[in-house]
Amino acid sequence: MPAIKITPLGAGQDVGRSCILVSMGGRHIMLDCGMHMSAGDQKKFPDFDFISSRGVGVDEYLDVVLISHFHLDHCGALPHLTEVIGYNGPIFMTHPTKAICPLLLEDFRKVAVERKGDTTMFTSAQIQTCMSKVTPLGLYQCVTVGDIFIKVYYAGHVLGAAMFYVRVGNESIVYTGDYNMTPDRHLGSAWIDRCRPDVFITESTYATTIRDSKRIREREFLKKVHTAVARGGKVLIPVFALGRAQELCILLDTYWERMGLTAPIFFSAGLTEKATNYYKLFITWMNEKIQKTFVERNMFEYKNIRTFERSLADNPGPMVVFAAPGMLHAGLSLQLFKKWAPDPKNMVRGGGGLINLFTDSQANLVAHKRAHKRAYRQRNQLTDEQTKRLTDRLRAWQTVRSTNTQTRRLTNLLAGRQIDILTDK
Repeated sequence: MPAIKITPLGAGQDVGRSCILVSMGGRHIMLDCGMHMSAGDQKKFPDFDFISSRGVGVDEYLDVVLISHFHLDHCGALPHLTEVIGYNGPIFMTHPTKAICPLLLEDFRKVAVERKGDTTMFTSAQIQTCMSKVTPLGLYQCVTVGDIFIKVYYAGHVLGAAMFYVRVGNESIVYTGDYNMTPDRHLGSAWIDRCRPDVFITESTYATTIRDSKRIREREFLKKVHTAVARGGKVLIPVFALGRAQELCILLDTYWERMGLTAPIFFSAGLTEKATNYYKLFITWMNEKIQKTFVERNMFEYKNIRTFERSLADNPGPMVVFAAPGMLHAGLSLQLFKKWAPDPKNMVRGGGGLINLFTDSQANLVAHKRAHKRAYRQRNQLTDEQTKRLTDRLRAWQTVRSTNTQTRRLTNLLAGRQIDILTDK
């Protein structure tokens, strides 16, 4: 079988600037064209010099560029590729990705150029020209570029995120950037036809990370926020403007309505507000529940969340504010953090990932184990009371880490295996 050659121009054993060059059947396909946002020089872009070292122009070498989703580590270098390096060939991404990409690119450009003085950044005009060269694709749409066959699949993760099946002759690959196999409040889970590609290329940043139960994290998050506003405190939730912000807004808006809470919730104006309008527009990309209830109520028409004005920061009383950026390194989130941090009633809750693992969970686990130091080993048949106690303990341990040694012991015991375990006296 002819060889399929895969060359990472970015994100090879690294996080950021995703850009994979695949050569098969005499064709060259670029998968994503991202930016390393923490780098301050040309290293923030993929290694485009690899293409120029082939001795041909980028238009002659590349047959097509596919962008998986709008996050800048997957699309941020696209204007540089088209407007600086000079690629004018086919570029494909989904309709939502094409709509949202320029918002993020322009927002990042402003920060890089106007605040940090970056002289290697593309211009606003270059962003617009670049996006005019993009051909948007619909979900499950098929397209051919010469003898290259491409099909788009749903990836979850964020609005418009896609996986691509690419075939040239008898050779095929499946490529996906970030994807999500668990549906959330506004997006469904990733889905693809049953196929047998020769190569599967995937994002692997969290491949070895064991996530805690989403339901438990959400419940803990809501409990912490509710407790803070009940004591009159202000809650800052640093978020990135797209994806997680909308998910958390739905979560809190629904909870506020169910509990009858009156403390105001705000999200920062600008990028998040514009992005939410696109979420309303592309409702067919949402999960089945949101699509079914769309006629009765659009979940993005929040009942308890309003636009934040900076003058509100000094208002007395409790409030919850979603503010960008999510890393707390600049912008409104950093300003509010500095302003509210001195008051012990106030709180900051992370919104990245879905909700960051609260250290309270680990502390509770340690305390739980210390409480059971007085224990002995037994090999006898468990009574109903002992089984219930062990089952409860198993659930507690599973909320922290499913690979925990004690969890495996309890799991095996409850499955009927006869092994040494720790039990109460």
